[in-house]
Amino acid sequence: MNVEQPIIRRATLDDVAAIATLTDAAYRKYIQRIGWKPQPMTTDYQQFVQEHPVWILEVEQRLAGVLALEHDADALLIYSVAINPSDQKRGFGRLLLAWAEHEAQQAGYRSIRLYTNMHMEENIALYTKLGYQETKREPFRNSLRVHMHKQL
Repeated sequence: MNVEQPIIRRATLDDVAAIATLTDAAYRKYIQRIGWKPQPMTTDYQQFVQEHPVWILEVEQRLAGVLALEHDADALLIYSVAINPSDQKRGFGRLLLAWAEHEAQQAGYRSIRLYTNMHMEENIALYTKLGYQETKREPFRNSLRVHMHKQL
């Protein structure tokens, strides 16, 4: 079986609808758990793609994942990592996180950071396994936002 290698490319405005659709599908499972739509589901991706680096992961010429980044003064922020539900558990999230770290290093950052909801426990476990350390928890709506950081 010949499986095409994943391709990571910079998103364009032509990708906005597909980005929003995939992000909604990837984060939908968290709505009941946290009580509201996670922030990436409410993002205006038309504006985000114009203002920030967004990367597309394609597998066999279809959208499998999205990585949205923001440049901060002291670290690159991973705003969102979204993997199509049918492509989860295939290592694509890890691939996009490694891409984010590469992008951070290319931009001259010495660290990378992200935040997530305390109820997204499997994500916190993955980030911890990949070397991210929790730096703080802050109230957000009726929950806590967990901030994580990794030295590069």
